[in-house]
Amino acid sequence: MSTRSWFLRSGLALAVAAALTVTTMPADACDPDHATGEGGHDVTTRAADSGTSSVKGVQHVGSVPDAQGAISVNFLQYGQRDVMLVSGQFGLRAYDVTADPARPRLVGRLSMPGMWETEDTEVDPIRKLVFLARDPRAFGGNTQTGESGVYVVDASNPERLEVLSYVKVPAGHTTSCVNNCRYLWTGGPAKAANMPADWGGRPVWVTDIRDPRNPKVFPEPIDTGRNDGKTDYVHDVQVDDAGIAWVSGRGGVRGYWTEGVHRDPVSNTMRRATPIEPVPYAGGGIDEVAAPSKFMHNSYRPVGRRAADGGQPAGHRGRGDILYVTEESFLSGCAGDGVLVISSLAGSYDGQGWRSRPDKPFRLRTLGTWSVAGQEGSDPNSGDCSAHYFDVRGNVLVQSFYAQGTRFLDVSDPTNPTQIAYFRPRDAASWQPMWHRGLAYVADNKRGIDILSLSR
Repeated sequence: MSTRSWFLRSGLALAVAAALTVTTMPADACDPDHATGEGGHDVTTRAADSGTSSVKGVQHVGSVPDAQGAISVNFLQYGQRDVMLVSGQFGLRAYDVTADPARPRLVGRLSMPGMWETEDTEVDPIRKLVFLARDPRAFGGNTQTGESGVYVVDASNPERLEVLSYVKVPAGHTTSCVNNCRYLWTGGPAKAANMPADWGGRPVWVTDIRDPRNPKVFPEPIDTGRNDGKTDYVHDVQVDDAGIAWVSGRGGVRGYWTEGVHRDPVSNTMRRATPIEPVPYAGGGIDEVAAPSKFMHNSYRPVGRRAADGGQPAGHRGRGDILYVTEESFLSGCAGDGVLVISSLAGSYDGQGWRSRPDKPFRLRTLGTWSVAGQEGSDPNSGDCSAHYFDVRGNVLVQSFYAQGTRFLDVSDPTNPTQIAYFRPRDAASWQPMWHRGLAYVADNKRGIDILSLSR
């Protein structure tokens, strides 16, 4: 079935009305079609209290318990004013952290009870917009027939958060800014009942938000054929400092140019990259020895400034050759759960990741891995050890591991990531950490926001 035949734009009024009236948590938050990834999102059953806590090398300097149900955290600056945006099952809330970053003060809210999933919520720092991805499981829906889309929220006045527009998108698990938030790339989750039978999950759809009141969704998806030639589940997109969009999901991580003129290594031609027709850059599958599920959740590539000639980023044969990737998977026990993988991009710059097939697979070389299972500070009674979102500041990577809490790793040696601190309260459901003003703000789905400081 053509993707054109089932793309429809919905009305803003109907979407907002549904968001404001449905209050139930999606019953099938765990995706039954994706048992080895995204399965741990039913934190009400997986993140049970063990009765013990474990903390080392970190100070708990503040918290926001009224943000229970938090999924993601981000920040906007208004001159000297500093505002934290927290998205979650409640919708969106704004907290002022200008005077004291350890004591956020609630200043505004957008009530959308039953919202799902808003993972890795992104913001436009110039236009003061927030983008919320609506998963088909939101408001009581399901992956087979539920509605997915994107809400564009006006946060120019954090005391009055308002929905500017809503548009149906065939995907809706995460949505990410490209080209300075003039476009969104939206992916996941598992495929709908009316999608092609040979797909393993939803790829990426592009939305033009240059006019945020009138988003335009392009009907044909991108980053197809990502899993050794099979179109599969795209989970999230991160754009590095060189402007390359790294697309993570089942089958690995692939990077794309979205603007400028570059050599296309697949067609071996020079052409202009756009968000709708991006140019492949590098990347590919992750070695199954490191990530057996093949489901890569999100990624990060450290890189210097963009090369002056618009070609390869400066240092791409050095530090920029490294890719940090999270596998999310949930197996019996903790030993095989999702891990942090550090891979080398060397050998992937000539389109190898786009030509990979089951009979001739291409995999990035693994430099190092780190798993929370069995580590100091871990709860041996918990069966939930999967990796989730992480953030990097210098050589310190902070990462969420659901019920195993928040971990701080020294990644100065990519072949030997080493834990230096951890914060695992007994009721942890850590989903996403973010560095801000020297502190780590952690979106915890059971606890709200925890604010952490590394001990000196």
